[in-house]
Amino acid sequence: MTKPDYLLYAPWPSPDSLLSRLEQSLGLTQTIINALIPGQEKVPELPGLNPPYWEFGHLNWFHEFWVHRHGKPSNPSFLEQADALFNSSVMAHADRWRADLPTLDVLTDYALDVMGRTTTLLQSGSMSEEQAYFVQLALFHQEMHNEAFAYMWQFLGYPWPVKPGPDLPCGRKTAQQSGYIDFSHTRLQLGSAPHTGFMFDNEKWRHEILVPPFSIASHAVSNAEYLEFLQLGCSATEARAALQPAYWRHVGDQWFEKFFDQWLEIDLDAPVRHISAHKAARYCLWRGLRLPTEHELSVLLASSGVAWTHSKLWEWTSSSFLPFEGFSPDPYHDYSAPWFDGKHRVLKGWSAFTAADLRRAQYRNFYLPSRQDFFCGFRTCFT
Repeated sequence: MTKPDYLLYAPWPSPDSLLSRLEQSLGLTQTIINALIPGQEKVPELPGLNPPYWEFGHLNWFHEFWVHRHGKPSNPSFLEQADALFNSSVMAHADRWRADLPTLDVLTDYALDVMGRTTTLLQSGSMSEEQAYFVQLALFHQEMHNEAFAYMWQFLGYPWPVKPGPDLPCGRKTAQQSGYIDFSHTRLQLGSAPHTGFMFDNEKWRHEILVPPFSIASHAVSNAEYLEFLQLGCSATEARAALQPAYWRHVGDQWFEKFFDQWLEIDLDAPVRHISAHKAARYCLWRGLRLPTEHELSVLLASSGVAWTHSKLWEWTSSSFLPFEGFSPDPYHDYSAPWFDGKHRVLKGWSAFTAADLRRAQYRNFYLPSRQDFFCGFRTCFT
């Protein structure tokens, strides 16, 4: 009998490794949630947000549903009404604000119950390949949502409770700003291959493509470079305000940027962040440049022996998020397939808030090009 694709994602991590990573990820989630002061759990109903307690419940529901209920609603949850409350595939986004959620104490007990059962599984010595896959799926899902907490807290102006803070990109010297790396015709192995470890279904399968010659910036666009665009490339105050990064503020002759609950003077040499793909494209047009494609940015990420600097931001591409040829969904059908709509864009790289095991060159992130609330930036390219 032919194995399903998701059982080809070996080698599987050891149970001890999985347990350690799960405990660390759940601990991070609990640190974030428990640092909320009364009232902060009530957030505005906006597309880029979720009620924090709903998000916490959803994470534990997802973990339980795939690891302990085998993805089958017919297998009962440990928590009454969990499917109706926390299944994001069936619960409308707006309904999350009106749901009668359990208390934080109940949700915490639920989290510890689910984690306890997973600990027993991992320590049993009898974990199957299928269980290893679903434990990893739950882990990576939790890590993604921990990053989502970071950009939600940034939007809300809440302090980031995790210490030490993220390893943010430092400013760079002006002399380094305009360097470009030239690539001739390049054979690129795009996507992920069987037996190379965990992957998401939109990475299937590895295939070779020939990328035409291009030149790409060795550094992401800086705050200084983007500020020059605002000052010289915008003809009116209204246009300038519309093209500012999401969290910039102009006071007198100084520019400030919101970082969680603080307003900091802009580091002109640091990469510009919280910028939509539309704004990035306008900048590129003004410079006579363009955004790189997914293929071109993948070439850079895969290159060795080339002097380039990671922005520690998700970087926009000009490519739509579409399936590779022969795509088939893995058990969590809603991870990729609903978003192959031609509207979402691929982003590559990782941010300072991305978990270490998600920082892979093959990983394909995706957002609508209007989004700028998460930790994103861009670099320029030309042919």
